[in-house]
Amino acid sequence: MRILRIPHTLPVLLLAGISCVTGPAHAAGPDFQYVGQDDRVHGLTAPRGCVAAEGGGGRAVTNTTRGPATLYQGPRCTGRVVGTLRPGEVAQVRPSFASVAFPVTG
Repeated sequence: MRILRIPHTLPVLLLAGISCVTGPAHAAGPDFQYVGQDDRVHGLTAPRGCVAAEGGGGRAVTNTTRGPATLYQGPRCTGRVVGTLRPGEVAQVRPSFASVAFPVTG
């Protein structure tokens, strides 16, 4: 994974041939994206509540949602919290996660 910083613009994430601009303004595409243990890129658009991480999340994670994303080691947002990504954050995550909790807004 490479993060390119272009002067006077937002950082761009290049991940398996897919680019996603981080920050409040971003191109159309998944709001939450990760590389699973199955070596595939997975994406979620407008996620709410607890969502299963298909493919077992465990590598690069990008959160361009408007709220935090809390990663859980167990299914159905149970078990140990692996980490929390703020809006616009890109991170490497270890160990793997099985589910992700997103804020539920009206």
